[in-house]
This record gives sequence, C-alpha cells and structure tokens, in this order.
Amino acid sequence: MNDMSPMPERQVSLSESAVKRIASLIAQEGDSSLMLRLSVSGGGCSGFQYGFTFDNAVQVDDHLFERDGVKVVVDDTSLDLLSGAEIDFVEDLVGASFQVRNPNAKSSCGCGSSFSIG
Repeated sequence: MNDMSPMPERQVSLSESAVKRIASLIAQEGDSSLMLRLSVSGGGCSGFQYGFTFDNAVQVDDHLFERDGVKVVVDDTSLDLLSGAEIDFVEDLVGASFQVRNPNAKSSCGCGSSFSIG
C-alpha cells in the first residue's frame, strides 16, 4: 500500500502567554528587530537541553515562526527535535519561566529545561 498523505509540516508554535512575555522582553531591550532563538544542544540532566536567546539575524539554516508579530527562529537541526512543539510562558508560586511542550520528548527532567528522545 502506498501512503500518499503529505508529511506533517515541521513547525514550532507560541502560546498567547509566550507571545506577551517575549514582546515585553523585546520592548525592554529597545530593539524591535529581535527574535527569540530556540535551540537544542546536547547536555542537561536528560540528554538534550533547550536554549533561549535573542537574535536579530536569520541564518541560512533557520526556520522562522511568527505569531502576533513576535518571531521565533529555530535552526534546522534543532527543529528535527522540536517539530510540533509549543513554547509557553508559565508563572506560578515557584517562579516564572519559558517551557517547551515537546511531543518528541520521551521524558524530561523536573525543571523542564532538558529532555530525552530515546
């Protein structure tokens, strides 16, 4: 049987809370060209860890995602591990942080900043 259904598009989405927080941080920096860069690197307590930085340049292997004027860039290699993920910003009694709801992660650490896929 030949399955002709299209491959799901690799993408990362932003929650409304994340959009508001990123927009606020960019306003504090005073540079409207900034974008949030989400990356994945080896390390952390579960094998991979998320990285969040601000960047004002899109590289050749980057993918750009946008919601309500807020832009996020993810490099191609990281997107392989992040496809379908949502970036959220959560505030609770413990503190406030960006969290990645990643459907590719098989497990994650208690702090939510690292994950494993195997």
